[in-house]
Amino acid sequence: MKNFQVAYVPVGVPTFHLESAEEEFKKSKELLMGLFADVKVPDEMLLGIDKLTAYLDSLNPDLIIFQNLTFANGAYACEVVKRFACPIVLWTLREPVIDGTRLRLNSLTGSYSAANVIKAFRQEPVEYVFGSPSESQVKEKLGAVISAAKVKHSLKSLKMAAIGHTPQGFGFGRALDQEMAVNFGVTLESIEARELISRAKTYSHEEVKAYIEDAESRIKGLENIDRKNLLDFARLYKAYDSYVKENNIGALASRCWPDFFTEFGTPVCAVISILNDLGVAAACETDIYGALSMYIAMALTGKCAFFGDPASLDEKENTITYWHCGMAPTSLARKDTGAEAGVHCNRKIGPTLEFGCEACREVTVFRIGRTPEGRFRFFIAGGEALDRTKQFYGTSMVVKMNTDVSYIAESSIKAGFEPHFAVAFGNIGGALKALAGMLNMEVVEYDA
Repeated sequence: MKNFQVAYVPVGVPTFHLESAEEEFKKSKELLMGLFADVKVPDEMLLGIDKLTAYLDSLNPDLIIFQNLTFANGAYACEVVKRFACPIVLWTLREPVIDGTRLRLNSLTGSYSAANVIKAFRQEPVEYVFGSPSESQVKEKLGAVISAAKVKHSLKSLKMAAIGHTPQGFGFGRALDQEMAVNFGVTLESIEARELISRAKTYSHEEVKAYIEDAESRIKGLENIDRKNLLDFARLYKAYDSYVKENNIGALASRCWPDFFTEFGTPVCAVISILNDLGVAAACETDIYGALSMYIAMALTGKCAFFGDPASLDEKENTITYWHCGMAPTSLARKDTGAEAGVHCNRKIGPTLEFGCEACREVTVFRIGRTPEGRFRFFIAGGEALDRTKQFYGTSMVVKMNTDVSYIAESSIKAGFEPHFAVAFGNIGGALKALAGMLNMEVVEYDA
């Protein structure tokens, strides 16, 4: 797959104040190269269709930052959208001087002209930035858009796996390979859980010794787990790890109950936990869209994401507790306790994970969901992960939300959102909104 390319396309006409335009051009290049070192920039301002087309001939972009250095008519934008289907962000410059004399740039009118043309060609929303290169909100918005475009680009090479079928009543996580390819660019393959269980059963104690040692370096108290269960966990760990590596899997969703309890006698929870630590976004209950949400969160933050149910609500604290049986990444555990081994809260078989997650000043709760009519949508809510110990058996995170929790719960339940959410360690709301726009998907945002 080709390298991700961001292209800066600064257009204008020579009849405006070129000294002001040149100054903004230099500052814009400096800003963009600071945000993305390999950004493609022209040697000079593109003050004419001939210069624009010659520059466009050199590009193969995944994101275009189209800036009106001065006013330019719609023909400039038309040249871009005729050639490229990648996302475009329009950047309007603030008028540098208002002193009753000449209009220096007239960038705003140029952006109207460009947007009018772009919308004639495309259905997805137009990304838009207003302001000078020195303004913090410009840097923040452009950074978010670049991050979003980079994730969109990575989805084209992402191979996901559905391991087994969703349990009865959990069909919200089920995905079709064609839908994943059309809507996200993702390749989805499927394998039966019994195939990995069968593979796991063939491994000897010696073959999985290294996997036990690796798990012991991540999880406290494994020596307290039934010896047979510990050995079978290691066999599952090797089976999943081998499958992921052999098939270049970047994210997966695995069936868990009841098969791994009834057919194998050992849960897969701890395996899913460690896969996340190894950089493979992994969700349980075969929730493909949950796993994809985790992948995107990980790509935008560079850190593992939590996956869980909204299990408890406290109006006084304005918190929602997200919880699951014990498959959170071990790297998210509180430092004072670490990731501890336990047994499943219902089945009483281990190993599962037991811990409360570490605190984080800014987190983003995120879910790729579907409307009752089948359209994709993004759930986005900001908050803070509080410094709280484990709330229930399993793994948990207490999030103080930026918006009233009663409103979040009532409105999202009435809207029919799914019961699984990813929690990203960082404020990625801006990038998620930009990505939703690039994918032409609805945003449902709960943020102050």
